[in-house]
Amino acid sequence: PDIKIDPDETMIISPDEGGMVKCMYYSSVMGIDLVMFYKRRDYSVIVNGKNPIVAHEYLGRDVKDKDVIIVDDMISSGDSVIDVAKQLKEKGAKRVFNFATFGLFTEGLEKFDDYYKNGLIDKVFTTNLIFQPQELLDREWYCSVNMSKYIALIVETLNYDNSISQLLNPAERIKAILQKYNQI
Repeated sequence: PDIKIDPDETMIISPDEGGMVKCMYYSSVMGIDLVMFYKRRDYSVIVNGKNPIVAHEYLGRDVKDKDVIIVDDMISSGDSVIDVAKQLKEKGAKRVFNFATFGLFTEGLEKFDDYYKNGLIDKVFTTNLIFQPQELLDREWYCSVNMSKYIALIVETLNYDNSISQLLNPAERIKAILQKYNQI
């Protein structure tokens, strides 16, 4: 999709302390500010197979009129990412993008439809590393990130008994992609 990101007007958001290392990397490579949420769960109770979140508190600078990129490992039910998006919009964030490696959407797509329709999320990006039903691919708010090229590169590298260490440190490729994209 044609989405321009201005590093001075964009922030990387970690929805919890567990995602901070990954978000710190992206923030550093892309030259974008980083903020996070603190997620506290009640480990004495299990509801629908998980410990409920009792606090999801924003820790960071002002997001007013900024584009925000929420980065997480996966979207399971979507409750966390939707709560984060809602709080960011309430704080004045301009656009909200969700990036996750795996999009499971275990509780359906309808709540994302509603949040998109109401302007609380702008786009959700997940990879094709798991099955993606056509009903997900058809959503206006959804963007599939094709990882086939990178998986093939890893397999080829390993088949030739070469090190994948360069593949695991993509900082220069990310910078080149950002520079090329921002010149368009």
